[in-house]
Amino acid sequence: MKNRVLSLLLCFALLLPTLLSLGGCGSAAPEAPASAPPEAAEAPKAGSDAPDLPPAAMLAVSAAPDPAYAGEVSAAALGFAAGLLRRADGENRLLSPVSVLCALGMTLAGAAGETRSQMEAALGVSSEALNAFLGPWLAALAGEENAAFHAADGIWLTDDGDVHISDDFLRLNREAYGAAVERCAFDGETLKRINAFVRENTGGMIEKILDRIPDDAVMYLVNALSFDADWETVYRENQVRPGLFTAGDGTEQDGEFLASTERVWLSDGETAGFMKYYEGRRFAFAALLPPEGVSMDDYLASLTGEKLTALLAGAAKAEVVTLTPKFEVSFDAQLGGILGDMGMTDAFDPDRADFSSLGYCSNGENLYISRVIHKTFLKLDEKGTKAGAATAVEMFTTSAAVGPREEPHRVILDRPFVYLLIDCETLLPLFIGTLNSLG
Repeated sequence: MKNRVLSLLLCFALLLPTLLSLGGCGSAAPEAPASAPPEAAEAPKAGSDAPDLPPAAMLAVSAAPDPAYAGEVSAAALGFAAGLLRRADGENRLLSPVSVLCALGMTLAGAAGETRSQMEAALGVSSEALNAFLGPWLAALAGEENAAFHAADGIWLTDDGDVHISDDFLRLNREAYGAAVERCAFDGETLKRINAFVRENTGGMIEKILDRIPDDAVMYLVNALSFDADWETVYRENQVRPGLFTAGDGTEQDGEFLASTERVWLSDGETAGFMKYYEGRRFAFAALLPPEGVSMDDYLASLTGEKLTALLAGAAKAEVVTLTPKFEVSFDAQLGGILGDMGMTDAFDPDRADFSSLGYCSNGENLYISRVIHKTFLKLDEKGTKAGAATAVEMFTTSAAVGPREEPHRVILDRPFVYLLIDCETLLPLFIGTLNSLG
């Protein structure tokens, strides 16, 4: 039997205005066969009365983030971030763990049985916790006045009459993630609309997430994030100076470096690092420098969620003389293999995937994830940081503590290092990356 793909498009990007309702009215679903999951419903159709994508803002979520789940989600996100970073390929890696978790959290709401168990184990957190905290947390951040961080979620469904989506699944994603839904023909126009959504909600940093829509694709779940913030203390002209960066392969590269003295020291006896706040102190840039002589691969092999949590939670007040290179990174990866290595295997298997809580196909075909596409961008300079990311999951169907004053520490980032953009209140990692080269 031919299998189809449920295409889930997860987008991370520079946080910009988020998603509004995708308008239009769809036709009623045909009566489900007796064996079909209950409460399958048609999504709104795009039409002449539907607003053009990308919409201007995220739909309101139904509740505030539940603080009872904050610790669980934060610990899971840092562990997930370390796992993604370890397994990703590329000279300069850059991932948005929060965005991946958000998009997969929307998808997880439709998983059942062993598929659900594997996804929760790979993500390190339950669907209940993600729904209760992550989506509302993103919406709350995006809703703040003059927010540096924004988020947008949307779901595109094929207008194929054989595909029926659970009303409960759509309602949960609307309430927990502010996701709006559109049912449309999966043609060139829809491709343009999805890419426009990504482009607009990443401030143009991610031009497009999809090159084409495969014939068997039936759904895209899209999450777009953007971040644009100035430093609390910007670098003055006399703090920008030329220097040499020794890349991971040993070559020396000319660069521009930003010199400052920061007040937050990160160390675990092995790593040396610091934090630098963005304006408002809600977010911070954290740099982690491996020991001299330890390769980046060896350092990442030792980097766990527990280690990241201890480093960030153990931040101490101390003077840190720093030198940070100006840099710009673009990253593009298929995350399916990485997620499979982390134990999420059945979701990608046409025969074993169980997304019965999401919906069903009346012709008996099975829904499974085909691809998870991830694109990111980050630019750091003397003014601040801009960062964006986009991830697509494509599914087919089967046919600080204060310490005593001491001498200043020194963290000179003139060789490969790890960095994060974090939410200081929760320690959730918006972005995590490695800089191995300025080239």
